[in-house]
Amino acid sequence: MTAPPTAPRRPGGDALDRIGHPAPPLAEADASPHTFPDGGTWRTEIPSVEGPEALGVVLKESARLGLPVHRISQGSGVWMLTDAEITEMVESCAERDVELCLFTGPRGTWDIGGSTRTDSGGAGLRARGHDGLAGCVEDALRATALGVRCLLVADEGVLWTLHRLREAGELPAGTTLKLSALTGPVNPASYAVYERLGADSLNVPSDLTPAHLTEIRRVSSAPMDLYVEAPDDLGGYVRMYETAELIRRGAPLYLKFGLSKSPGIYPYGAHLRDHTLATARERVRRGRLVLDLLARHGADGGMSPLGSRLPGALSRFPVPEGDPA
Repeated sequence: MTAPPTAPRRPGGDALDRIGHPAPPLAEADASPHTFPDGGTWRTEIPSVEGPEALGVVLKESARLGLPVHRISQGSGVWMLTDAEITEMVESCAERDVELCLFTGPRGTWDIGGSTRTDSGGAGLRARGHDGLAGCVEDALRATALGVRCLLVADEGVLWTLHRLREAGELPAGTTLKLSALTGPVNPASYAVYERLGADSLNVPSDLTPAHLTEIRRVSSAPMDLYVEAPDDLGGYVRMYETAELIRRGAPLYLKFGLSKSPGIYPYGAHLRDHTLATARERVRRGRLVLDLLARHGADGGMSPLGSRLPGALSRFPVPEGDPA
């Protein structure tokens, strides 16, 4: 007779219990009832992979360390890559059955809008005016024509527009839209709105508490992306010891392996090459540390099969009949 599976071990639990400091009990009601369509509760993502050379480093290092990778994402944007570079990235990811996600279009942090440099941050990463929106659409069309099937978006108007284009057949069926961490929702209502605008995967800020994740999961099953270690411009948080609880509360969840105490690299160019390759390598190592920690605690079950990428059935706002998109 097969023994029933044991519950994951709480960090330090047995030793603390023996000296009178037992861990507080976990409430079953806090756990997410949702999974990816393949039945998994978590997948992995290596962010800030800014071109073919950095991608090569990530793929080589992940093979060396045995780190399973479901998704690679890039932050500088489609417009910062040549057609040849995009094609090389698409082909390299296809060989390893890894999803490639590229950022769309112009954004407020780099254009002429000075408000993003004020203390308030102004409109942040949003696409300014019709031309900003059109640039994002142009990037989406170009990237998908070259075989990219996941697009990173930082503006709710761009998100809704790309979803409408997807519904109209202007973008390939199966194209997924991923919401940026810099515009991520911080409450259940806004999370549900972004899902309905067309998001298939939503970054949430890395300072949300486990209770916040539970609140979101009571209204939405859309996959969530969360930095287990966040870059400094997103707070620099390192939440490795919370990973099992983040999965339990936030599933279906993409574990993102960022890097604290590291200068930003967007928009990437050859002048940042050495730093970019070094940090790409270290992001993979950080991911290995997280999965090793989960394994030591018996909490590493539930990973989606490699190659899984689709989000399952999600809720959408209806596209108006006769929509010109």
